Amino acid sequence: MDNELAVDVTGVTKRYGDLVAVDDVSLRVGQGEVYGVLGPNGAGKTTLLRMLFGLLHPNAGSIRIFGRTWTEAGVSVLDGVGGFIESPRFYPYLTGRQNLEGLALLDGAAPSGRIAEVLGVVDLVGREDDKVGGYSYGMRQRLGVAASLLRDPRLLVLDEPANGLDPGGIRDMRALVKRLAGSGLTVLLSSHHMDEVEEICDNVTIMSHGSVAFHGTIADLRAMAPDPGHLLSTDDDGQALRLAHERHPGVHVRRGQEGAGLTVTGQPAALSAYVADLVRAGIGLRQLTPTRTPLEALFFMLTDTETDTQGDAA
Repeated sequence: MDNELAVDVTGVTKRYGDLVAVDDVSLRVGQGEVYGVLGPNGAGKTTLLRMLFGLLHPNAGSIRIFGRTWTEAGVSVLDGVGGFIESPRFYPYLTGRQNLEGLALLDGAAPSGRIAEVLGVVDLVGREDDKVGGYSYGMRQRLGVAASLLRDPRLLVLDEPANGLDPGGIRDMRALVKRLAGSGLTVLLSSHHMDEVEEICDNVTIMSHGSVAFHGTIADLRAMAPDPGHLLSTDDDGQALRLAHERHPGVHVRRGQEGAGLTVTGQPAALSAYVADLVRAGIGLRQLTPTRTPLEALFFMLTDTETDTQGDAA
């Protein structure tokens, strides 16, 4: 394998009138790595991937895929690239196999046996001759990955592949991406779920309002993660709050939303001392649970968001 980057995005900007959807974004994806583009709704993730596929043209900056640009190579820049933007679409009245056969013909026909091979990769063997209209959402997502693999790509680009899936579907999709990455395929995926990126990716770019909020490895991200905070419920929240203010400056305790329980933040040692003092004071603990993982807390801090919702407006 040579040292040429799979994806080299430099200073890319995309404007829609006064709206800057992507603002001077750069990222570099090495061959063989799993790279995550993470961000809340409207962060610019999908817009960036659309420019990668040539569906949109940047107002500034450059995009190279395996060393080629759209200006230099035209559509052949996508040789060796597969993937989908947003949810893949299929003819519901055709079977999974028939949909793949049609896509293969449009792309110049797949080698003999390739359709059966990719159906096996995405665990759709046994359902390939069922009409897609009867597929679950997760099965259609996996069929989208199968379609992306028809051309035996070197780079697989997936836009929110687990979005909208139930917990079982999310687990299956993550396992599939990990298997594909283990085969040496380069994977670039977008997500608005920190746990998905943490589990799958080697490196990550976090976007917020069209700009880059973080570049680096998952290890770098973990090193930056703050204390996530805990939800605390006692049989006397008022007394627990007073005890914190009077004797534990190392923890910050406040009322929860709509007065439900308390939210506690602080370093682990300070939190442990506070909880021990609650017990000594005879205050009964009913609940002490993390509000979110440390990486989730960092994600919300970097992107200035407090809730995580579905879809991506940009």
